[in-house]
Amino acid sequence: MAEEIKGKVDQSDELEDQEIEHEEESATSEEFELSEAETLREEIDLLQKQSNEYLDGWQRERAEFTNFKKRKERESQQLRHNITGNITRKYLEILDDLERALQNQPEEGEGASWAEGIELVYRKFKTALESEGVVPMQVEGQQFDPNLHEAISQEPSEEFESGQIIEVLRNGYMIGERVLRPASVRIAQ
Repeated sequence: MAEEIKGKVDQSDELEDQEIEHEEESATSEEFELSEAETLREEIDLLQKQSNEYLDGWQRERAEFTNFKKRKERESQQLRHNITGNITRKYLEILDDLERALQNQPEEGEGASWAEGIELVYRKFKTALESEGVVPMQVEGQQFDPNLHEAISQEPSEEFESGQIIEVLRNGYMIGERVLRPASVRIAQ
C-alpha cells in the first residue's frame, strides 16, 4: 500500500509538474502571441505612416503639376498677346491713315466709289484686329489717366472739368487688359 500511495503521490507530482509546464507553455504562448500582435500593430502603424507620406507627396506633386500647367497656359497666352501686340502696333498706323482718309471722303463722283471701297477695307481691317482681341479705347469725356492716355495739350475749357478729355487726336487700343497704344488726347485745364 505504501507503494501504492507512493505511486499515487508520484502521479500527483507528475500531474502538478505537467500542469505547471502547461501553464508555463500557455503563458509563454500568450506572451509570444502578444509580442507578435504588438509587432504586427507596429508594422501596420509604420505602413500607414508611409502610406500617408506617399499620399501627401503624390497630392503635392499633383497640385504642383496643375499649377505648372496653369502657369504655362498663362505664359503662352501672354506670349501670344505680346506677339500679337508687337505686330498689331505696326498696323495701327495704317488704321489711323484709313480713318483720316475716311474723314474727308467725297460724297459724289468717281471718288465716292473709291471711298466706299476704302471704307470696306477699313471695316474688314478693324474686324480682323478685333478678332485678335485688339479693341479701341472709349476715352472721350473721361478723366485723364496717364496709364491709358497721352496728353498732347492742355486747354482752358468752360464745358469740361479740369483733367477731363476734350478730344481724342489718335485712338488708343487695348489687347486684353494691356494697353497696346495709349490714346493721344487734349485735356481741359
